[in-house]
Order: sequence, then C-alpha cells, then structure tokens
Amino acid sequence: MKERTKGFALRVVKLVQALPRNQMAKVLGNQLLRAGTAVGANYRAAQRARTAREFDAKLGIVEEECDETAYWMDLLAEAGLMKRERLSDLIQEADELTAIIVTARKNSRH
Repeated sequence: MKERTKGFALRVVKLVQALPRNQMAKVLGNQLLRAGTAVGANYRAAQRARTAREFDAKLGIVEEECDETAYWMDLLAEAGLMKRERLSDLIQEADELTAIIVTARKNSRH
C-alpha cells in the first residue's frame, strides 16, 4: 500500500503538470495536488502510529483525501479542463484506495 499510494501521488503530480495554463486550472490543480499527495503522506504517518486510535485517525485522513482527490478530478472534467477519459483510470484508483482504507478502518476496530 505504501508504494501504491506513492505511485498514486506521482500520477496526480503528472496530471496537474498536464493541465492548461489558466487561473481556473491553477486553482483546481493546486487543490488536487494537495489532496492527491496527502494520501501517501498520511498513509505513511498511519504506519508510524503509536496507538490504535492514532492509526484509525490517520487512516480517516487518508480516506478523506482519497475521496477529495476524486472530487477535484470530477470537477476538472465537468469544468472542461481535462477529458474524463484521461482522468478515468486515476479516478478509479482513488475510488479503489478509498474502498481499501474504509475496509482497513472497519477491520482495525474489531
């Protein structure tokens, strides 16, 4: 998962670099970049958690950032800044990572 979330962040970085050079793309791209790179950073932080509560809290942040990343990509597509086809694989990866984290959080509570 550590490598997968890092790979996800790198794909987000490349996506943001490919955005048009205008103010709307800059604002949305910055939001996407922040959320997409936070996924891996917070997952790494969760792995270093000192308590089960801290672990769950960090995974909760990972879950939120994955979902937020998908939101910004949807917005890019709906605003016409990037074709949905170009975003679809990365949106799917965000959805899969979110599902994995949701499951991990449920399992860690038992």
